[in-house]
Amino acid sequence: MITLKQALQLDEAALQTLKAQIRENVQQSNLNAYIGDIVDTGTGIPILIKDNINVKNQPLTCASNILKGYVAPYNATVIDRLAAHKMNVFGRANMDEFAMGSTTESSCYGKTLNPKALDRVPGGSSGGSAAAVAGGLAVAALGSDTGGSIRQPAGFCGCVGLKPTYGRVSRYGLVAYASSLDQIGPITQNVTDAAILLDCISGHDPKDSTSANLSPTQTYANLNAKRTCTIAILPDLLKDASSEIQQSYDETIALLQKLGHTIVEKTMLDTAYHISAYYVLCTAEASANLSRFDGIRYGNRIDAKQLKDVYIQTRTQGFGEEVKRRILLGSFVLSSGYYDAYYLKAQKVRHLIKNQFDSILHDAELILCPVAPTLPPKFGASASPLEMYLGDIYTISVNLAGLPAICVPVGEKNNLPIGMQLIGKHFDEQCLLDVALGIESALA
Repeated sequence: MITLKQALQLDEAALQTLKAQIRENVQQSNLNAYIGDIVDTGTGIPILIKDNINVKNQPLTCASNILKGYVAPYNATVIDRLAAHKMNVFGRANMDEFAMGSTTESSCYGKTLNPKALDRVPGGSSGGSAAAVAGGLAVAALGSDTGGSIRQPAGFCGCVGLKPTYGRVSRYGLVAYASSLDQIGPITQNVTDAAILLDCISGHDPKDSTSANLSPTQTYANLNAKRTCTIAILPDLLKDASSEIQQSYDETIALLQKLGHTIVEKTMLDTAYHISAYYVLCTAEASANLSRFDGIRYGNRIDAKQLKDVYIQTRTQGFGEEVKRRILLGSFVLSSGYYDAYYLKAQKVRHLIKNQFDSILHDAELILCPVAPTLPPKFGASASPLEMYLGDIYTISVNLAGLPAICVPVGEKNNLPIGMQLIGKHFDEQCLLDVALGIESALA
């Protein structure tokens, strides 16, 4: 598939030919990365969009039965910014229902397959975006990241995924899962394309109260693959990682040293606390955000004689099992008598995690960490929801602290891709992209 950088050089006639080729590839593919009919909003470079980002006059379902039939009345800010840079929406990407999951198995459209190994999960929740980019079905894609939903599927599919600093990219028009954690970002074939797409969608947005009052980034023009810096490693966190991940981590450290970077060892709070705090906070916010989907204002409605029964039946039949599970858990931790014991304590742990990151990044510019503790698992490998949640141990703390992070492919083990993530300081995406480009160039 042509890269985003190369697509910028094409005229409109060549772009129309590219779109025709993508349509043909999607029709022949068995990945189930795209959903429904291919959306084409106009002229320009075709970009695949995750199904939780509003595109005016186009269906928006968040891969859930409860929103089937809903048509977005407005554009998300990132969609308008793509159009301003001669890019257009071309297709909807499959995802875990309401972005709740790590495998893209919970979608009402069926699971997405990993193009690198069809019996393996592509990651989630932006699994459709990552699978399409890695499988040659998209030039580039937008995803959303609440606890690793851009970086983990990028790692499992062998592409680049960038989670910007919280507030760097407007969330206006993104269907909220957990509002204090969500962030839109690019999934691309390489680091250069990630920088281009970030520059297009970043910048202050008065429609988003959490948007940072900063100008759009200029990372692409300032990319420097030869940049060197101090990088912290966290060997204590790898006790839960498989031998393949540990070996790949050591190899990446050796590569960074060869490239001239200074490596320092640091320690951090046990990942068990990260998992606990994250799932208390994200489910609490989800229970509030998803209360609006009741059959009255949006999407599907199951009619009944009593209003209460309309609510109950609509939500019972509309939401999938994982979404119901997280709404119930979130409602529980916010309920009277449990708020202080769970939600308030989780907020304190979140503050502690942020302080630890600040301390580490005071002595280093970046942190190197795995994206996932294992290689991409086979479908149905998780014996319980908790086992699936544990697959997020290396990504969720980044969202709790609001930091930027990038997943970059570093090789393969057992013919399966492995990605490592670099975590940076607030609003220092330039450093992330520079070092990631250095890794990519050295492995090319």
